[in-house]
Amino acid sequence: MKNLLEEATYIELTSRLQKLQPDSKALWGKMNVAQMLAHVSEAYKVPLSDTAVPRMFIGRLIGWALKPMMYNDTAWKKNLPTAPSFIITTEKDFHKELLGQLTLVDKFYKAKPENIGRHPHPMFGNFTTEQWGKAMYKHLNHHLEQFGL
Repeated sequence: MKNLLEEATYIELTSRLQKLQPDSKALWGKMNVAQMLAHVSEAYKVPLSDTAVPRMFIGRLIGWALKPMMYNDTAWKKNLPTAPSFIITTEKDFHKELLGQLTLVDKFYKAKPENIGRHPHPMFGNFTTEQWGKAMYKHLNHHLEQFGL
């Protein structure tokens, strides 16, 4: 699995993000491109936050068993369920969301290991820095593929 903490992966993701357009169409799912960017940005805020996101009850029960799917080499299935706090249904400004996501990818890539994942993931619990790097790549890659990139 590629890792967002590696330079080549960082360059690849930022290049792919910059190919998105306001009228990019999803190959699956309900979100438009601006909503997808807002969704992924919310996910990126978790490992970069100074504040813990409350753990989900279901995550405490089974999150440990599902956790490896976040950073292993197996592609995610289309239309997977997501945490309610990451569901974006309101209209968003594409250019603002794209800039925000590029900023968060840059911040994640440039962060020191001790500044990534200071708090557990709300569903999956604690990750190592390497697992965070792989999980953040895998999530964004999944959604870029959703929009044909």
